[in-house]
Amino acid sequence: MEISPSASTAGVTERRGIPGASFVEDVETYLKQSGLDVNSSLGFLQERLQQYRVVEMKLLAQQRDLQAKIPDIEKCLDVVAMLEAKKTAGEALITDFEVAEGIYSRSKVEDNDSVCLWLGANVMLEYSLEEAKSLLEKNLENAKASLEVLVGDLQFLRDQVTITQVTVARVYNWDVHQRRTKQAVKEPES
Repeated sequence: MEISPSASTAGVTERRGIPGASFVEDVETYLKQSGLDVNSSLGFLQERLQQYRVVEMKLLAQQRDLQAKIPDIEKCLDVVAMLEAKKTAGEALITDFEVAEGIYSRSKVEDNDSVCLWLGANVMLEYSLEEAKSLLEKNLENAKASLEVLVGDLQFLRDQVTITQVTVARVYNWDVHQRRTKQAVKEPES
């Protein structure tokens, strides 16, 4: 039996594609309105929990990537700032670079008007120092904003997981209570 997500989340908001969970006040009413029996409802809720876990893993991976990317962008900005300072002072840049694994060479760079940046997908472009600084600042701002949105998404997701877990417990406990009540009614008659 396929269960419609709208049966249990009618009128509940979502955040960036993450469906919201509704808190169940009255389990009996919830089951009647959704048209589900207890087992189907529990199955649907468990499936929803699994979906939340998958989304959480994806969001956590994105968060780790952004948290690693931000310091890299900041280091690049520091390098560009150092190059600008050397250019302004009229000094040559003396640096060591790796020729092969464990083998370094010293270099003196006198013309430091531009810098090459990796854009990804094996693409590198040369930018003036001003353009590079502007691009890196924009990328840093975007990465921090994306991280902030991801943190909000993760918090929303955790709230939905908690609500769904509480709903599972409430439906299960209601079912146990109903079974015990029916059993108690049957026993005196026997």
